[in-house]
Amino acid sequence: MTANADMPVYLDNNATTPTDRRVVDAMLPYFTEVFGNPSSVEHLHGNRAQAAVARARSQVAAHLGARDNEIVFTGSCTEASNIAILGAARARPDRRHLITSAVEHPAVLEPFRQLEREGFEVTVLGVDEFGRVDPAAVEAAIRDDTGLVSIMGANNEVGTTQPIGAIGALCEPRGVLFHTDLAQVLAHRKVDVIAEHIHLASVSGHKAYGPKGVGALYVRSRSPRARLEQTVWGGGQERGLRSGTLAVPMIVGLGEALAIAGREAPKESPRLTKMCREFTERVLASVDGAVANGHPTERIPGNASLSISGVEPLALMHRLNQVASFSASSACATDKVETSHVLLAMFGDTQRARQAFRVSPGRHTKEDELLAFASELIDVVDDLRRFAA
Repeated sequence: MTANADMPVYLDNNATTPTDRRVVDAMLPYFTEVFGNPSSVEHLHGNRAQAAVARARSQVAAHLGARDNEIVFTGSCTEASNIAILGAARARPDRRHLITSAVEHPAVLEPFRQLEREGFEVTVLGVDEFGRVDPAAVEAAIRDDTGLVSIMGANNEVGTTQPIGAIGALCEPRGVLFHTDLAQVLAHRKVDVIAEHIHLASVSGHKAYGPKGVGALYVRSRSPRARLEQTVWGGGQERGLRSGTLAVPMIVGLGEALAIAGREAPKESPRLTKMCREFTERVLASVDGAVANGHPTERIPGNASLSISGVEPLALMHRLNQVASFSASSACATDKVETSHVLLAMFGDTQRARQAFRVSPGRHTKEDELLAFASELIDVVDDLRRFAA
């Protein structure tokens, strides 16, 4: 496989994407030329910065099918999820029951754990072998005192998309707010928050070819209106929900990234889907004991998750780290390897869960690079098995 002379091929776009050069170009003037504080509306420098923020807000809103005034800029998708979950639960203290799933990102699970410490009751729904939440399980779990349901749009580890429209439709008539983490979705498609019955949504910049250090929160202003209790205090920016001087260059970058995604995803997403399918088929056909993880069709385009019997993902990564950058689904702690909670929820404490790894090509990945990596991977698996024997 021919990699960049200096770096391996990057196949970890579900972890973070490179900032698109067009996004960088849009951001650059706001570091040195248009540098005003957007809250300083009494002078031209501030007004120009404020205009840039307003344009970005419109770009984000357009990608979600939302109104401009429903977009709150944050420092990350994690912060957006914290504001949404903590704020929505605390704003309705009479509704002490909350629902989420076992495969959510820690940015969602940890706020729910905090709410449990505050006396809320949290139902954590399981998933099927594909990592999918059954809408019927959500419906069965909703009670008269349920205030919030949070189910992610797509899983970063195995690529499975969730039936968020169906889940939101179950929540709405019961007066339950529906939040979804859209970090892995927005690079691949636009969302319609009204048609998909979404009341709160978290947005990431760096998962959609925008910069790190910026996110956004969609907060429904129409019936049903999503009311949030304040969780950040300061100067009152962003409707008082996220005080702090706005990072104008980053916000401009987020808006531009989603505008580009909206234009290019209809062509790019099928390309990535085809690439991942061919990669997976090549490995499965050549490696005994290899299985694909995640839903076979209901999945984001840029994700291929596999488990290979008898082969540890960290050994694969070590052997291939000069060829390509990809991710194991187990993380090294100080004295042990911890299996991903997502894979544990899908398969239990099994070899399949422990041996999972993820390959995630992106906008800049070429098909021949990915298929060449498949060949390298197959050869390394053969070597590792011969060594083990």
